[in-house]
Amino acid sequence: MVKDLFAAEPASRPLAHLLRPQSLDEVIGQEKAVAPGGILRRRIAAQQLGSIILFGPPGIGKTSIAEAVGRELGKEFRQLHATRAGVKDIRALADEAARTPLLIFVDEVHRFSATQADDLLAISENGTADFIGATTQNPYTSLPKALISRSTVVKLEPLSIEDMEKVLDRGLAHFAKAGLEVALSPAHKRTIAGRSGGDARAALTVLESLAIGHGSGNRVEITDDMLADAYEAAPVNHDRGGDQHYDIISAFVKSMRGSDPDATLYWLGRLIHGGEDPRYIARRIMVHASEDVGLADNTALQTAVAAAQAVEMIGYPEARIILAHAALHVARAPKSNSACRGINLAMQAVTSEPPAQVPLHLRDTHYAGAKKLGHEGYRSPHGDPRGWLEQAYAPGLERGRFYQSDARSAATFEKRADEFAQGLTGKPVARTFE
Repeated sequence: MVKDLFAAEPASRPLAHLLRPQSLDEVIGQEKAVAPGGILRRRIAAQQLGSIILFGPPGIGKTSIAEAVGRELGKEFRQLHATRAGVKDIRALADEAARTPLLIFVDEVHRFSATQADDLLAISENGTADFIGATTQNPYTSLPKALISRSTVVKLEPLSIEDMEKVLDRGLAHFAKAGLEVALSPAHKRTIAGRSGGDARAALTVLESLAIGHGSGNRVEITDDMLADAYEAAPVNHDRGGDQHYDIISAFVKSMRGSDPDATLYWLGRLIHGGEDPRYIARRIMVHASEDVGLADNTALQTAVAAAQAVEMIGYPEARIILAHAALHVARAPKSNSACRGINLAMQAVTSEPPAQVPLHLRDTHYAGAKKLGHEGYRSPHGDPRGWLEQAYAPGLERGRFYQSDARSAATFEKRADEFAQGLTGKPVARTFE
């Protein structure tokens, strides 16, 4: 028996609900999670499920898997909504579990407070009931540490396009059994599978919207126009407060770093379509103009700063062009990590080693009496025809400890600076790559 403590029985259930698998064998995709010999199967066989956290994006079967586990365990399934369940509700379940074997399922478990989580764990740990929590947020950053430390995290992945087509086939078979033939071409099926982003619920919702209310009699033929209408305002999955935000930003900056302009534009388009603040995107481009391009092309930072100023004045939709301009500059420019790596090494030394004393000849001399303190001996490079002279600026600091040139074969600023410095000083520049 499946029971939701906080929802009335709907008069008409959506297709996605009707097609939920009744057992783990009927689950499409998620082979690693539901495979024979996997953790769920082993614990079901031992009748010792304990505490499980199912982690993954929406619509990939977390609730379906939990319900299937409950059936295979032979336990009553009780579903709590984290936003509406209180401690009193959890304790009521504890009383029920003392009389009846229960599997407690909590959707959006990341919304639980530490107190709610502690009460649930108490039920699970004393063997009164088993517990499955589902979350779209990274559990290691969004759940109470006590809940994570006492639970097994099972990561679920978005369904592949081939899996999504199997889901749609199941939906078509359901309609056929009910007496409605839905004519869906392979190309249209592939489109729905791809556009759903691995979300089976989204795919079935689109299929249902196409099948219901179109045509007459017992046959519906899906056309290009019908599909275009269904997706006219369809959003791309993007959670600006969760993992998708960080994952897509990560893919964007790594594509710039990897000098892939097409990937850079794709992930930038995903960020823009998802509603990311253009100022935030511009700030990331500025950071990576120095972190990844740096001395290889100093104009990349100038472009990034100009872009940040421009989007402040312009905004969407035209800001997309400016962001693309700056992002492509970073993506296509030669790369050097020497500035980022160098300051990180210097900061590590500053925070972990005794502070070096400023040499006397480099100390401030703007006040009367500085000379009496020994603050003398500094020689300005401008007094030498070469614009450089031998002088200690940090005695005891070996050359190349912090700064190593990333200059490669390209005629970048850093390459030219290396050649200039070596010709001037007669000493080789420390290099990352020889």
